[in-house]
Parts: sequence; structure tokens; C-alpha cells
Amino acid sequence: MNYISTTKPVAAATVAAEIRKSTSAFPTNPVIEGILNRRATKYYDPAATLSDDQIRDLVRIGTSAPTSFHLQNWRFIAVRTPEGKAQLRPIAWDQPAITDAAVTFIIIGQLADASTLPARLAPVVEAGIMPAHVVPEWERPARGLYDDQPQRQRDEAMRSATFGTAAIIYAAHSLGLGSTPMIGFNADAVHSVFNLAEDEIPVMLLTVGPERNGNWPQKPRMPVADVLDFA
Repeated sequence: MNYISTTKPVAAATVAAEIRKSTSAFPTNPVIEGILNRRATKYYDPAATLSDDQIRDLVRIGTSAPTSFHLQNWRFIAVRTPEGKAQLRPIAWDQPAITDAAVTFIIIGQLADASTLPARLAPVVEAGIMPAHVVPEWERPARGLYDDQPQRQRDEAMRSATFGTAAIIYAAHSLGLGSTPMIGFNADAVHSVFNLAEDEIPVMLLTVGPERNGNWPQKPRMPVADVLDFA
């Protein structure tokens, strides 16, 4: 995928350099640099677009993220047409990024359902990664974990969707695109307007696209000493 970025990386690179002062235990590499330089994007180039194939590639990368028991309990709606954006923006707190960004993903988590495991694992068996007899050995504990456990099913939907979103965020940044996860929306309205299934939860929105000027660099984080304990 080839993208043209309008970002100004100097300030972000300066922030990353400051962070690296306290991360010298490991050598740096492009993945670490990308994580340290990524920032939330508020201002997008409203004239920029992404092709359907570029959007598919971002989701393909997102679905490489881990899920419990390989459930892959997620779905993504790419809102990228003027009509789709016009439907989404009023139920997303009228945020300009919804219409300015090249695409806004509705990130959907599906309630964990162990009965889907045989179908999810069939390609793994066909690829020779997992012996067929292991499939029921996975399904039994998954049923014990999720069957008749609505809160746990919902928790897993939120986890899976968040993992997939994070993968898209860092992939987008590595391609010179801005992105921002957003929770400012009416979940019930999104569920209705975009015809989500009964077992689906709109976990967050994710705007993605080329940036325009005015975005802040990555904001400083709390010291590691304040958030890390050893046991």
C-alpha cells in the first residue's frame, strides 16, 4: 500500500526521543519507533480518500490480532461514502472527524460463542497447524468459560475488538496515516442505523486517513514507576 502523508513528524520524533531515554534496556527498531511516534489525530485532510483495497488491507492486518480460542469475534464496518458519513456523524456527537477522515470504522465485538469454534478452527486444521482431534479439546473449555456467562461473553467481545483496533491503529501509522479511536457516539443508534446483529456490540469508532496540519504530537505518559509493580 502506498500512501501520501501530510503529517509533520518533527515534534512527534522529539517526544519519542525523550521517551527513549528511559527505554534503553532494548535496542530500538521501526516497530518501537512507530509506537513511540503515533499520536491521536483530530484534523484530517477532507479531500483525501482511501481505496476499498487499502481499507481491506487495514482490516486484514487488524484481524491478525489475537482472540481467545481463535474465536475471531469481531466485525468492521468501513464508513467511507458521503451517505454513510452523513448517517454516522449525527449519532457520533457531530464530530467533524467523522466526515473529514477518509474512513471511519465501526468496530464491532461479537459476544463470545463457543459453538462457532469448529468453523473458526477448520482452516487451522486444513492448514496442518492443528490436528482435528484437538478441536473438541478447545471447544469444551471454551463452552465452560462462556456458555450461560453473558458478562464474560461481553467482556470477550470488548477485548477482541480492542485488540483488532490497536493493530489497525499502528498499521495505519506505519503507512503515514493518522487515526483516532472514539467512544463519543450513541451505541443504540449505531446498532440500529447500521443493522448490527443482536449479538454484536459497537465497541468504538476509529477514524483513519491522511492528516492536515494542527495535530498535537503524542502526549507524555505517566512515569513507568507510577504504573508498574513487580511481583
